Amino acid sequence: MALNRRTLLGGGAVLGFPCLPALAQPARPNLILFFPDEMRADALACYGNPVVKTPNFDRLAREGARFENCHVQYPVCGASRCSLLTGWPTSVRGHRTLTYFLRPHEPNMFRYLREAGYDVFWFGKNDALASATFKDSVTEWAQANQIADILAQDTPDGPFTMLVKGGMDRRKTADYAMLQRAIAILERGENTRPFCIFLPLSQPHPPYGAPADFNTMYKPADLPPLVPPGLAKKPGFYSDIRKAYGLDQVSDAQLRQVRATYYGQVSYSDWLLGELLEALERTGHAQDTAIVTSSDHGDYAGDYGLVEKWPSGLESCLTHVPLIARVPGGTAGVTSHPMVELYDIMATFLELAGTQARHTHFARSLLPQIHGGPGDPLRASFSEGGSNVYDAEKLRLGGLYGPKSALLNDRPETASRCASIKTGRYTYIARPGGQNELYDRSTDPREEHNLIDDRSIAATRAELQQRLINWYINTSGVPEHDGDPRDLPQFNPPSNLQIPPEVRTRILDL
Repeated sequence: MALNRRTLLGGGAVLGFPCLPALAQPARPNLILFFPDEMRADALACYGNPVVKTPNFDRLAREGARFENCHVQYPVCGASRCSLLTGWPTSVRGHRTLTYFLRPHEPNMFRYLREAGYDVFWFGKNDALASATFKDSVTEWAQANQIADILAQDTPDGPFTMLVKGGMDRRKTADYAMLQRAIAILERGENTRPFCIFLPLSQPHPPYGAPADFNTMYKPADLPPLVPPGLAKKPGFYSDIRKAYGLDQVSDAQLRQVRATYYGQVSYSDWLLGELLEALERTGHAQDTAIVTSSDHGDYAGDYGLVEKWPSGLESCLTHVPLIARVPGGTAGVTSHPMVELYDIMATFLELAGTQARHTHFARSLLPQIHGGPGDPLRASFSEGGSNVYDAEKLRLGGLYGPKSALLNDRPETASRCASIKTGRYTYIARPGGQNELYDRSTDPREEHNLIDDRSIAATRAELQQRLINWYINTSGVPEHDGDPRDLPQFNPPSNLQIPPEVRTRILDL
């Protein structure tokens, strides 16, 4: 039996939620996880963006359930994806780098689905499973590099090199090639087993550049103001990143161009989603396939004078991602406001597949909300970031990521461990030895004004701190379910082994 803890972790007390009865579902639906890389929630129109055109994400939200407040467990792709597939915070097994992925002895959602009779197809980026894990977790897989598509056409120069020219054909990108692999699965006439398709695509990941008709889709002058740099009581790594990346020499106009290009990349991802939705309808799979879309984390995209992401960055622009689900038999037009977490996708997919995890995890199925239920209004989301010296990333990268790699390796204190709790109203970030942060998102949604020293909310700060401590106590480490015997194994001494008589007597006395 899976130990899926329906509990409010991190509260003043651990409150039990009754196990809900299984909701009536069509015979096990096919599953699709459409997973753009580095897509922040507020970049979509259905999440309130006044500029970006995302008609297909918006359509999916109208036809299914949109989760207003989904946060990831870690702000970098590898660790976030490991959490997604296990239902574990990164602290459970230390999956917090780009060189430690899920190994064959560890659980993952896709292996459970295969064991439950699903064919699993993986088309796109990895950064989740160790190579040896694929053979028993995935039926068919392929990987391509969207970033190579962009760099092949551009020669960036100047102090900041992540804003590139883009301009490739929308149907000649690696993401489009991976999408076509997925559509070919939909078009197969001989599908006799349910299938799961995972599409971990590369856009809108930096470098910032999109296909030609998306690259200049938005004008910097039409965008709302960015969160400015130089705010008080912010972590020290802000200025370190700006100096290492050359961002201290970049103007606001250039950062707004970054944001405009990023929005073009988001709209390209939306177009790809539209191609997938059309294929589902054309092949008759729209009625028997659950489709979920989300992302592994967000992107600064110019906010705070920063770009990309950072391992110890726990701002909402990095942790808050879209989560939209259209499920056969689900309720259309649902907007669920309570906090949920990215790894809830694992529990949701397993319940849809009619199977259960066989390991202790902390994810919750979202099917009650997908069918119009209220969700848990007291739930909080928890994220972790960074690493200590003994588990810091050791990769040395060149090119566009050379400055980042050098900063992480030469000054690991700029990415030291941290953790956050986000409730429906507040963000609290704990940075041992660094700048703690507290924001009231009801009045400060962009998290500009750090209230950590504000005495008027001292009680709130103490409550959030205690909930974060309680969460660590409740999630720190999980046991294996197959226990070991406590007795010693049988010992058969070799025939030539000489045991002194006094020792033999003591053994017999035992």
